[in-house]
Amino acid sequence: MASASVSSLIIFIASLVVAASVAGTLVTQVGDITHSVTDSGEDVEENINTDIAIISDAGRPDSIYDGNAPITVLVKNTGSGTLATDPGQLDVLVNGSYVGESDLTVTKAGGGGGSWGPGEVVKVAIDYGGLATGDHRVTVIVNGNEEVLRFRH
Repeated sequence: MASASVSSLIIFIASLVVAASVAGTLVTQVGDITHSVTDSGEDVEENINTDIAIISDAGRPDSIYDGNAPITVLVKNTGSGTLATDPGQLDVLVNGSYVGESDLTVTKAGGGGGSWGPGEVVKVAIDYGGLATGDHRVTVIVNGNEEVLRFRH
């Protein structure tokens, strides 16, 4: 009779150890998932708050590129979030070729610097070298939001 109680006690203790191990693992996994969902939510919020529009006039291509100066594009923050004027925050493509941040100058239209609030415009000067005569495309990407300007030079 005593042997039955001892073996039941051993099985009971083993069951508790297994249950505690499983519970610990589940708590850790739930914590990791919670952090992942929070990070994803913050990224989605940033993308939702970001919206841009290229407001350069493609009908006046000389205002964009006159053959000598850098390509100049005016970009308006039409979202609800504030963006940085740091060239590293923008991805720019000219005719499908990536332009590095060392070849970009971003300045607020009307002066000032630091941040680019809702409704404000920045001038993006792109040091790209010479453009051949014909159709061209400039793509500006900020926080996953992409705008394209097509113009003829």
